[in-house]
Amino acid sequence: HHSPVHCRLRSTGKCRSDIEGTFAVNQIDLNGRVAVITGGAQGIGYAAAERMLKSGASVVLWDIDADRLAQAETALSTLGKVKGQVVELTVEADIEAATKDAMALHGRIDILVNNAGATEIVAHDDLAGATPEIWRRLYDINVIAPFVLVTAAEQALRAADGCVVNITSLAGVKQLGSSIPYAASKAACNHQTRLLAKALGPGIRVNAVAPGLVDTPWTVGAYWDELRAVVVALSPLRRSATPDDVAEAVLFLVRSSYVTGQVVEVDGGLGLLP
Repeated sequence: HHSPVHCRLRSTGKCRSDIEGTFAVNQIDLNGRVAVITGGAQGIGYAAAERMLKSGASVVLWDIDADRLAQAETALSTLGKVKGQVVELTVEADIEAATKDAMALHGRIDILVNNAGATEIVAHDDLAGATPEIWRRLYDINVIAPFVLVTAAEQALRAADGCVVNITSLAGVKQLGSSIPYAASKAACNHQTRLLAKALGPGIRVNAVAPGLVDTPWTVGAYWDELRAVVVALSPLRRSATPDDVAEAVLFLVRSSYVTGQVVEVDGGLGLLP
């Protein structure tokens, strides 16, 4: 039984650290740890995988896009032990089978990053455009899938003193976002994060990162370009986020032993605007 992730950061006391002296930015402190990352083939999930591998963890990437997943697995394999698996997150049996596969491969799951998500661009005043079908699809992937996955991985995470990081959105905190169903689904995931932190402690920590606008393959096109212009002009840090900006916050939450139930806004100050 490994000591919890956070113990590897202490150089004194009962927890042994893997390297002596000061830690580099990419500290090798996740040796022996196993991370499952959904939507891991690109964007934030890929950046998180990259940072985890550089920190010594083994990574299991789940994605629905088989081609991108194969490319990601090849590219990331130079950094460490990575396995890609095609998983349909709206199918409970798929999640359960993939969780069993990860356990069969590694014997443990320490870190779960619920990064996979879906959106639909619908103007907030276009109520008829936000159809029940859109609501159901976005809730299926953004709210229900993360809950099903935590449920499937609960025993493994508890055995490992593990943690969950949900990737949500500033749209779930402020009155903005690509559509009302999307924003509402992310608000639901933020609250689910707090509820699960309370329910699963002390053995499992649960936190969320709520990014503002992130430059990913997702955020391409006229709607996003218009939004990016606003972010660059008005937000305090005058730029949109890179996937690595978000991944950095994910790693912070993985390493922070006394933080649970928090939704960390990684938005360059965008949420401060009126």
